[in-house]
Amino acid sequence: MTSAPTATTNRLPSYLAPLPRRVEDLALRYAWVIVAINLAGTVFGFWYYRFQLAQTPIVMWPFVPDSPAATLFVALSLAAWKLDYDVEWLHMLAFYGNIKLGLWTPFVQLVLNGPGGIEPWLYWFLIVSHLAMSLQSFLIYRYAEFSVGAVAVTTVWYGLNDIVDYFAPLVGEFHHTFLRAELVNGALDHSVRAHDLAAAAAVTLTLAATFLALATRVKKLETTEESSARGVRR
Repeated sequence: MTSAPTATTNRLPSYLAPLPRRVEDLALRYAWVIVAINLAGTVFGFWYYRFQLAQTPIVMWPFVPDSPAATLFVALSLAAWKLDYDVEWLHMLAFYGNIKLGLWTPFVQLVLNGPGGIEPWLYWFLIVSHLAMSLQSFLIYRYAEFSVGAVAVTTVWYGLNDIVDYFAPLVGEFHHTFLRAELVNGALDHSVRAHDLAAAAAVTLTLAATFLALATRVKKLETTEESSARGVRR
């Protein structure tokens, strides 16, 4: 069992590893606490989506609760690392999901929805908790390899998610999170500009997560080669 933060020791560029090393070490040392927090967030998230799930065909449920799925992925990713299981596709699902939903939700709440129609505590909780999700994704480089295959699988999954959420629903209506900004006379109107902006944000963040994942892999390989070269020179 992994007892302390190990894995990558070479520092990546700040845009790939924005957290201070001491924060990374502390978070990984208390990984089980983060696992528990994310599992609690997952339960809350499925409760939050209960009304939308009730209106969605069961076959499409995997495409609806994106944020609770992301917190579940990161909880399982950290648990797998602590238990010495190498599950690259799971690590990448956690990386993409927490970056994407961690930034998409604050954008939607602050720019599109606004605070109207929701309790103030819940409004700010959604913003702050999702920003924390985006930060915890930058722990994953410490123990994951960011393999090309896992990145490919995850890109396909989140790309498909964007398609059925905003462009071509497979069954029934679009499957993105309910947007208060789409409510027109008490009904959802997907033709409003808010739908397009939410879609643009989702696609942009999928592309950004793909870039960050591939850049992380390249930089990890470069630092490994540099370390090997220094060892040979010695």
